[in-house]
Amino acid sequence: MTLAYENGINLFDTAEVYAAGKAEVVLGNIIKKKGWRYDMRHTLISQHYCCITVSYFPGLKASLERLQLDYVDVVFANRPDPNTPMEGMAMYWGTSRWSPMEIMEAYSVARQFNQIPPICEQAEYHMFQREKVEVQLPELFHKIGVGAMTWSPLACGIISGKYDGRVPPYSRASLKGYQWLKDKILSEEGRRQQAKLKELQAIAERLGCTLPQLAIAWCLRNEGVSSVLLGASNTDQLMENIGAIQVLPKLSSSITHEVDSILGNKPYSKKDYRS
Repeated sequence: MTLAYENGINLFDTAEVYAAGKAEVVLGNIIKKKGWRYDMRHTLISQHYCCITVSYFPGLKASLERLQLDYVDVVFANRPDPNTPMEGMAMYWGTSRWSPMEIMEAYSVARQFNQIPPICEQAEYHMFQREKVEVQLPELFHKIGVGAMTWSPLACGIISGKYDGRVPPYSRASLKGYQWLKDKILSEEGRRQQAKLKELQAIAERLGCTLPQLAIAWCLRNEGVSSVLLGASNTDQLMENIGAIQVLPKLSSSITHEVDSILGNKPYSKKDYRS
């Protein structure tokens, strides 16, 4: 976290379910020990809650105690639940895995009752998952200003290049509880994805970067993406991921078109069809 902060990262995303609350304790201790200024210009904390309780308030209050904070900047409702009211000690709130229709309905209700509407949707976005962020969310951004905080830029490690027709020991796909990921990698679709990654690796080499850096920069180049959440497991991975910032200026329209040609999955909006 210190390395991330010193390299300009000031958004840290957590949830009450991460390590049964221990992740919040560690995060809170680090912020306190480092003496980092906690305001929206210096350090931002986003918090997730699954909609399974009568109210967010007790859960958020417990999280704040573990974080040793008075509030979080953004609290995310992970999956919609009409029976759970949005409340709590947070500056803003956002949605996670909500459909555009559900987000629009929440916005309309908030405006009707003079409440704060959702400001951001947290969505999965990477080279093999594009529809929502590239077609659905831009309409909401232009209509009501909802931004996109995206996660899994490396598709749970698939785009890292380490799964080349096999599952290495100690990789995420080899862990207990990740059989679904292993099956996905070893499936026919997984093999097709690996073949595309080999072609993308050639582009990365031309640009003087790694495949993960190309993939993260590709996510960042989307003007509708407010931020990309990283999930590095060690300092080497973190520094490699941060290096994607240097790759971003190299993604010319011709490079982007070449990437799209290899992926073959660029989604088209109604506007594209009309033109």
